[in-house]
Amino acid sequence: MRVLIVGCGYVGRALGAELTRQGHEVAGVRRSRGAQADLRSAGIQPIVADITQLGELAALPRGWDWVVNCSSSSGGAAADYREVYLHGTRNLVEWLMAAPPRKFVYTSSTSVYGQNDGSLVTEDCPTEPAVETGQVLVATESLLLEAARQRGFPAAILRVAGIYGPGRGHWFKQYMAGTAVVEGEGQRLLNMIHRDDVVGAIIAALQNGQPGQVYNAADDEPVSQHAFYQWLSATLGGPMPPVVPADAPAASKRGATNKRVSNRRLRLELGCQLKYPTFREGYAAEIERLRQAGEWDAAKLAVY
Repeated sequence: MRVLIVGCGYVGRALGAELTRQGHEVAGVRRSRGAQADLRSAGIQPIVADITQLGELAALPRGWDWVVNCSSSSGGAAADYREVYLHGTRNLVEWLMAAPPRKFVYTSSTSVYGQNDGSLVTEDCPTEPAVETGQVLVATESLLLEAARQRGFPAAILRVAGIYGPGRGHWFKQYMAGTAVVEGEGQRLLNMIHRDDVVGAIIAALQNGQPGQVYNAADDEPVSQHAFYQWLSATLGGPMPPVVPADAPAASKRGATNKRVSNRRLRLELGCQLKYPTFREGYAAEIERLRQAGEWDAAKLAVY
């Protein structure tokens, strides 16, 4: 297959390397030239283009079998999200309609779910996020779903949970830096997925995903904040983070929700098998990677 990965960064580069290993011809789009050597080293043909500029897309090669949009915004404001996710995706659809791919996969986010009651969330649940950035992602999904229904555009959507992996992991990094806190009783649920399993989910969606369909990409076990830090402290021999009131400024997070994201459709309909079924396997592998790379020093473990 000829595969185009738009937004060939943390996830996209790993995806391109795996697809290249499987024998596919892969090109990766980035906004700057800074990563060209790194992409080539992974077997990915680098392409420089800004998807927010339709004219730049018009100059790109056509004839792609698979297209993946895993672009990310460099800024966290709603305006940044709207420019990259909504306008950028609209430009991609318009550009590709002249020669549609066999499959188009868009990586959205489980932040489109605004549920805050600890309930089980499936792809059929309402998407009513309280924050504007999440609302932009919902609008982007709606654009793609309408294109699939009305224009036959072969778009499938992956709603991806919090990504961690080599060099990444929001809560893990906070723990290591000594800035983590347990909010109230720590019962808020965290939904995660390892980067390598995001790659596997994207490939499964390319192979088996249905146009106009949505799939949650999360691991098998949402975990409470308290249980996550309890596991980390026991595994690393470090202290538990301090407890703060659930409504304290240190505990506030933009768009924080409390839900249990189901990956049943990902597993059953796409046949996706996770390499790291829970955070335990994934973070054990990351800790070992740091040790093997000589980047681990238990003496530097933050003391709260």
